[in-house]
Amino acid sequence: MTETPTAQATDAELVADLLALLDPAPLGEDRFEGARKKGGVGRVFGGQVIAQALIAAERTVDEDRAAHSLHAYFLRGGSEDHPIEYTVDRQLDGGSFSNRRVVASQPGPDGRMQPILNLAASFQKHQPGLEHERAELPRVPSPDELRSDEELRAEIAPTLPERVRRFFNEPRPIEIRAATGRHWLTEGPQEPVQNSWFRARSTLPDDPRIHRAVLAYLSDMQLLGTSIMPHGLSWMRGEVKSASLDHAIWFHAPFRADEWLLYTCDSPWSGGSRGFNRGQIFQDGRLVASVAQEGMIRRNEPRAR
Repeated sequence: MTETPTAQATDAELVADLLALLDPAPLGEDRFEGARKKGGVGRVFGGQVIAQALIAAERTVDEDRAAHSLHAYFLRGGSEDHPIEYTVDRQLDGGSFSNRRVVASQPGPDGRMQPILNLAASFQKHQPGLEHERAELPRVPSPDELRSDEELRAEIAPTLPERVRRFFNEPRPIEIRAATGRHWLTEGPQEPVQNSWFRARSTLPDDPRIHRAVLAYLSDMQLLGTSIMPHGLSWMRGEVKSASLDHAIWFHAPFRADEWLLYTCDSPWSGGSRGFNRGQIFQDGRLVASVAQEGMIRRNEPRAR
């Protein structure tokens, strides 16, 4: 019996699915439900949980207050078998700043709800103030000079184990073009640095909250892999186990997530089964966001036969 080929989603459809995913439904009393990813299997992508939690928090804050930072701790791996419930605690509404705490929960093995992520987010009214910027923009090729990760993945996919291939080749709503370093291509020890261009595959609405949510989503895409690069290991080859432990974002300036963003990542340290990673996100030469993350990284020892 011959399988019927599945029609490839268009860029607009992929982005529409992402926007629907990042649109938690209100449940009342500052509670929201985040949808499951269409076709999702296994563990929930961490960037999805962060973005849904951020949107849930923003919906309890006055529209004239924009998110300027968030700090999240991953407590348990989320499951694609269930939607995610978000409970928002209105901790502060001051003259200039608001603060929210969000707990993301899912049913555990016994069916009772258990937290999978804690997130704190801070919001501020727009205010003028002292300004400076001292961030070094890396010299890298423009996105027009680079091949897309999608093309490279399609070339590599036939060489991968079946268990990895489906995830590896899955169409994504975010277009990526790596300028230097790809942690999933590591064949030996490399400098712990990655520079990549990112953008949504089609035009997004003009709402800045949506652009912040999409940036929060994509900010988890390559960060942790940076700390693995000096060790010459690859999750594709089953050589390493990894999981995000915490994640922080600072939003500095307005940006559009449907226009090219340069995400430059480095890892200054790893040890104790943890890797620390930093990221800076630029658009049109301006620093628009900063990111930091620590994650668990462990060598995956081969099983005894």
